[in-house]
Amino acid sequence: MTDLRLGALGCGLRGSLARIAHRPGRGSRVTVVAEHDPALRDRAADSVPGVRTVEDYRKVVDDPDVDAVLVLTPDHTHADIACEALRAGKPVFVEKPLDITIERCDLVLRTAFETGTRLYVGHNMRHMPVIRLMRDLVLRGDIGTVKTVWVRHFVGYGGDWYFKDWHAERRCTTGLLLQKGAHDLDVLHWLAGGYTRQVQAFGDLMVYGGNPHRRSPGEPKSDDWYTEDGHWPPHTQRALNPVIDVEDVSIVNMRLDNGVLAAYQQCHFTPDYWRNYTVVGDAGRLENFGDGPGGVVKVWNSRRSGYRAEADAEYAVPDVEQDAEHGGADPVLIDEFLRFAREGGRTDTSPVSARMAVAAGFRATESLRGGGVPYEVPPLDAELAAYFERGQTR
Repeated sequence: MTDLRLGALGCGLRGSLARIAHRPGRGSRVTVVAEHDPALRDRAADSVPGVRTVEDYRKVVDDPDVDAVLVLTPDHTHADIACEALRAGKPVFVEKPLDITIERCDLVLRTAFETGTRLYVGHNMRHMPVIRLMRDLVLRGDIGTVKTVWVRHFVGYGGDWYFKDWHAERRCTTGLLLQKGAHDLDVLHWLAGGYTRQVQAFGDLMVYGGNPHRRSPGEPKSDDWYTEDGHWPPHTQRALNPVIDVEDVSIVNMRLDNGVLAAYQQCHFTPDYWRNYTVVGDAGRLENFGDGPGGVVKVWNSRRSGYRAEADAEYAVPDVEQDAEHGGADPVLIDEFLRFAREGGRTDTSPVSARMAVAAGFRATESLRGGGVPYEVPPLDAELAAYFERGQTR
């Protein structure tokens, strides 16, 4: 099989996807990387053997020797870049979130519809073993019909990952309920079998807002910006982003279009980093304890009782042999995109679901900043929804 020639736009933290996709002689290779930061261009040249690097992403989009494009740039740039690539007829992978407003997401979907070019959004958590396991248990009927979903996200490394660069700024993310929450909102929708129609949220900038230890504007992050065992408690963080105006503690309530009631909580005070999902049906409930190898999903569904740690069934989260990042999901995500770029067809990720996750996070952020007033989440245009649900075929 001839290698699919890929152009990667951006080589920051998610530049790891370009390295995973570089498989010369095995179906795909990254031929060119566009990155405005010289240091990151050098890193790309070192980590992707034989790759060519350029500063301007347009040189990649317009390159006749590029078959498909990976958009790995900051969130607020996704729509503009993705639309250019779609108009150029190149299948497009867009890292999640699709963009940072509902309107910009709709622009991307409309452009994909009008051009007929294949669009894929990188919601890798749909390929995480713990999520697949819970989804399979739900579909098998082990807890009956889903009635409510609760998600708690403990973000122990938030100061390193989200408050030392552009993630800390509203202009680049809208807020972490969208930027980071889009992962969990998408999974919540997937497990519940519906999309959010109404949201209400509270939140605040409680953890890092008062920390005065900021970098000067234009000053790069320090080499030790991230550590496994340092920067604790949160107030010991140093060299934070000059601008911090996104919330770091938030609580969201949701009503879905199928009647499911759901809640999502995100906290950056916590020392641990993992996600806990509780899914309650009309015939039982399931809950994960740990979200990677070594974790388990427990199911209670045989009888009523008081507290009992021993569940009616317990399932180990599968081990992974590949890259451990995101529980081994990233290589599977790239596999699915490469197959889709070549052949089309249905995928486990969904541009519609990606848009609806952004829409829920965007409206929740408006509610949070508006004193907790409930907001309606607008559905996607029916013509676009039908197109993508058919697998992007007319």
